This record gives sequence, structure tokens and C-alpha cells, in this order.
Amino acid sequence: MKKLRRALLIGNAETLPPSFLHSLAAEVDLVLATDGGANRALAAGLCPDVIIGDLDSVSAQTRKKLSKSTWIPVSTQQNTDLEKALDWLASQQITHCTLCAITGGRMDFTLGNFLSVYPYLEKMELTVCAPTWTMLPVTRQYTTQCQPGQRVSLLPFKTCKNVSTSGLKYPLQNECLSWKQPGRFLSNQTTGKRFSVTLSSGLLWIYHEH
Repeated sequence: MKKLRRALLIGNAETLPPSFLHSLAAEVDLVLATDGGANRALAAGLCPDVIIGDLDSVSAQTRKKLSKSTWIPVSTQQNTDLEKALDWLASQQITHCTLCAITGGRMDFTLGNFLSVYPYLEKMELTVCAPTWTMLPVTRQYTTQCQPGQRVSLLPFKTCKNVSTSGLKYPLQNECLSWKQPGRFLSNQTTGKRFSVTLSSGLLWIYHEH
């Protein structure tokens, strides 16, 4: 049996275009929905392999139509459905997970989702995607292809030391980025077909518009 490596996690925070979800699903080995995310997956014409959470937001119609999916009820209220899903994915030795539909809706859940991923970064790479942007948490290094003129923002969730960039209009060289001054590092811009960011310590969220 093929060992699972890459996963797509569909949350319940926002409705995304079906074509976008299908393009993400085509690149992974496993599609997982968290609780009411199963409704959104089904509406987009996707059948998740796994559905996990306390399952209080799943409609009766979704339960019926996705009866062949693997359902994993986790009733504890000590963590979120996102954390329940990431715990399970880590146990399955997933090395990369693309997260979608975890932003929008309630702002407290959106911020909580961004904060909750930190403990999992040693276990897997995580990327948050939407049709017009990508965000990902970085603790050491990130390099990606791009087009000139795309917006990039650097958001330090913890103090980030020795931050250097290349391929951006306003470069950084061994700078300290503090979460106390996040406005200093917003709305940078790509200058070529590739940009990179490195740091020695901290947690830096990189926002990259497509």
C-alpha cells in the first residue's frame, strides 16, 4: 500500500471555489475534512477520505452521502477540530499538509488557527491556501517561485532573529523582526521570479499573493 505523505485539510470557515479545491486535492494523497468542512467538501463535489472532529456541524445529508468516508469522532473540547486533525495526520506520518477554509468567518477562530499550528511544525510542513494568496509558517528558511510585482508580507508571531531576504524590493539583512512592530514588514514586493527568506530563530508567517 502506498504510504501517505501529502494531505489536504478542508476546514469549515469559508466557502471556496470548487475548481480551487479540486486543484489542491489533485496534488495530495489524502483529503481530510474537519467537522463541518465535510459539508463544504461535498458541496464542491469532493469525497474526503477522512472526516474528523466532534462532528456537531455535519449535516444529515452529508453523513448519508459520505458514508464511505472514514469518520473519526473526537469528542474532547480541550482542543479545536483543526488540532484534532493535525494530531491524527501527525500519527499517520504525513510530511506536508495544505490547509484551506480555515480563515474567514469568526475572527477568534481564524487567529486561533494560525496560533495553533506552531507545535506541529517539527512534524510536518504546513501551508494555508486561498485562491489569491498563500501563507505559511517558517522557522528557518523558505524559497518559492513567483512573478515580479507580487505582494509579500512578513508577520512575526514570535521575535525572529537574523532575518534575511532576497528577491524583494525592500531587502532585509540579518535583522530582528519583533511581533511588537508588525507594521514594519507589511506590503513588500517581489522583484523577479523567485524570492527567499531565512531566519535563525522565531516563528515568521509569510503572506504571498499570487
